[in-house]
Amino acid sequence: MSRLSVTQIADGVHLASTGLVNWGLVVEGDQVTLVDAGYPGDASRVRASLARIGRRLEDVAGVLITHAHVDHIGGLPWCGLEAPVFTGQAEVPHAKREYLQQATEMDVLVRAWNPRVLLWSLRVLAVGATRDATVPDIKACRTGKKLDLPGRPLAVATPGHTSGHTAYHFKQAGVVATGDALITGHPITGRRGPQPLPDFFAHDAEQADASLDVIAKLDADTILPGHGPAWTGAMTEAVALARA
Repeated sequence: MSRLSVTQIADGVHLASTGLVNWGLVVEGDQVTLVDAGYPGDASRVRASLARIGRRLEDVAGVLITHAHVDHIGGLPWCGLEAPVFTGQAEVPHAKREYLQQATEMDVLVRAWNPRVLLWSLRVLAVGATRDATVPDIKACRTGKKLDLPGRPLAVATPGHTSGHTAYHFKQAGVVATGDALITGHPITGRRGPQPLPDFFAHDAEQADASLDVIAKLDADTILPGHGPAWTGAMTEAVALARA
């Protein structure tokens, strides 16, 4: 079973991690913005992460989804949240499963000769990687406009990993929740530091690389990634390291 850690990475901003995937908790007063929600098997860990920071499900004012892969929306149907859920406009039909842009089982199988891929695949199967995940009531948020949620996040279009992948800039805290547009570690790569996910995870790898330029322009000094530990430094430096 994956172990949950919850770490404060900036004022009011916490990174929750299982070692397989992350989500964010942004606190303002008594309320919380949840960024992503893990695998289906992580529902209890989402609740536990709130408890670690002294909050409950009822304190979640809204949920922001970076993209609609099972490891980022899977916990939502199972954890009992009643808060509104938002994502970028282009990602809404993906979250409703009008189509699916996700690495297939065959994509993984042909790489299972790699011990890292094999071990990772077994671990994610245990937390529901092949279970159905959908968010039928998800709402679109406008990119370039702050949301009236704790942390006052700004939605930033970062397509490539999926067509509607969206990062969230918490400018006051100096944090960007990058989802899978820019990560800092993954069981498959075995590396630490800013990096892209392996290309087979991306719907459009060329577009994903172009979205790094968008992240590089953001005024922030901390990355809250979809995978890997938090990273501190200029976004230009993070992108340069990811492309090195």
